Amino acid sequence: MALTPQNSEAFMREVDEAVRQDQLTSFWQRYGRVLLVVLVVGLAAFGGWLYWQQHQQSQSQAVSEEMDAVLTTAAGGGTPDAKQLDALTKADQPGYRASAQLLKAGVAARKGDAKSAIALYAAMAADTGLDQPYRDLALIRQTALEFETLKPQQVVDRLKPLAVEGAPWFGSAGELVAIAYAKMGKTDLAGPMFAALAKDSNVPQSIRSRARQMAGVMGIDAVEIPAEPTEG
Repeated sequence: MALTPQNSEAFMREVDEAVRQDQLTSFWQRYGRVLLVVLVVGLAAFGGWLYWQQHQQSQSQAVSEEMDAVLTTAAGGGTPDAKQLDALTKADQPGYRASAQLLKAGVAARKGDAKSAIALYAAMAADTGLDQPYRDLALIRQTALEFETLKPQQVVDRLKPLAVEGAPWFGSAGELVAIAYAKMGKTDLAGPMFAALAKDSNVPQSIRSRARQMAGVMGIDAVEIPAEPTEG
């Protein structure tokens, strides 16, 4: 008995569905276990990533609280706990690590242990894993502690790149460089730098005051004249 077009179409659909079902069954038999393993591994990896993120956030918060504690102690004139400070100098976060190292060196210098402080600052200045501003500050403080034992030209060579108007550490670096110039008798270089320091509003007031006096000694007027108010 011949199939009508409608019956033929229905028959073909049934055959097509049977073939698809057979293909899916064969595919699952061949790759089902592999897919399950991939799915489980993927879920485990995602779960591990979420745990790691939470762990990192928790660790960062803990380090931040410890850093706040030692900074508060130091700001109050006290001496931070040595073990806590040592642990922070090895923190994974470069910013916290650098701050702790600066603080540790500062504590050593305050106690009169210049040798240890210089070594700590020198190690920071050479640490390429730290951001440049931290390294520059460490170099300035190292040089300040070594100033009397260094030749003036050594001071200039170290800090001249930082003793530039507008640079973050112009005040501290510029003052040391200007003094080194003065010790070499180069008042033509020292005087203008002292004057520039005295007139720079971004430089700490204590440095500006000293610079103004030094500039005056060298015959350079570094006193700023207030601008006359404009008429409305």
